[in-house]
Amino acid sequence: MGTAAATIHPSASSRVRLVLGVFKLRIGVMIMITALAGLAVTPGPSLSAVQWLVLAFSVLLSSASAGAFNQYYEYESDRRMARTRNRAFATGALQPTPAWLGVIGALLAGSVVATWTVVNGVSALFVFLGAFFYAVVYTVWLKRRSWLNIVIGGLAGSFAVLAGAAAVDPSIGPLGLLLALVLFLWTPPHFWSLAIANQKDYADAGVPMLPVVVGPERAARVVFASTVLLVVASLLPAWFGAGPVYLAGAVVGGAFFIVKARRLASHPSRATAMGSFFGSLVQLGLLLLAAGIDGLIR
Repeated sequence: MGTAAATIHPSASSRVRLVLGVFKLRIGVMIMITALAGLAVTPGPSLSAVQWLVLAFSVLLSSASAGAFNQYYEYESDRRMARTRNRAFATGALQPTPAWLGVIGALLAGSVVATWTVVNGVSALFVFLGAFFYAVVYTVWLKRRSWLNIVIGGLAGSFAVLAGAAAVDPSIGPLGLLLALVLFLWTPPHFWSLAIANQKDYADAGVPMLPVVVGPERAARVVFASTVLLVVASLLPAWFGAGPVYLAGAVVGGAFFIVKARRLASHPSRATAMGSFFGSLVQLGLLLLAAGIDGLIR
């Protein structure tokens, strides 16, 4: 009897993991790091420790609210995809009740108000826009309507960079704008690589990701071309004040991603697509790390 009850009623720790999974915290942490990179590369007065913490956690919480809304809104289609069918709302482990919208709205409102109060209004605007573009523009408006869904939805990451840059200088200089451009160009080859690996899932769910619309071979060539464009753009900050550490990170990470994307274009398969996806994570990780170090030592 005790075993059966334990099966029906998950433990408190399991339920906490379910709830945390709804908020896509791993993505949120990455978005938070991009905001801190935007802050680090922007010349200007130093922020206080409190301002740093408020900016970091506000971006994390706004991203978490958008991630939760994505799962709340998409739970039925998530059931049709192998990659997402085990999400808490999709399995029924958590019920998508209206109360979740209250939690999501409170997280977003709290993050925007905190940034406005402790940092500045321009940074708060970008914190809001990052969540809005992922939750509404991408999830609600574009995901099922256009293969450009992830291109425009990728502005969510760019707004995080701009939130960090605006925290130092609301007028936002060229380094902040260029790093935001890099994040905008990074999202398509990153996500399209994953979409090639999971093409059948997206086709079954009726989501017009690029590989579903044009086929995996052509999509793989687009991934390679967009990766080259991304890497070229990632080098531009070196001409606007970014130092040698940043440039080294951009070159090494960019070269790695190009090699992986080239293999995908030459031999499209799930394995090479996942290799390209992994390459995108390495490229962004090295770039953000180098940007942070470069900003600290300048």
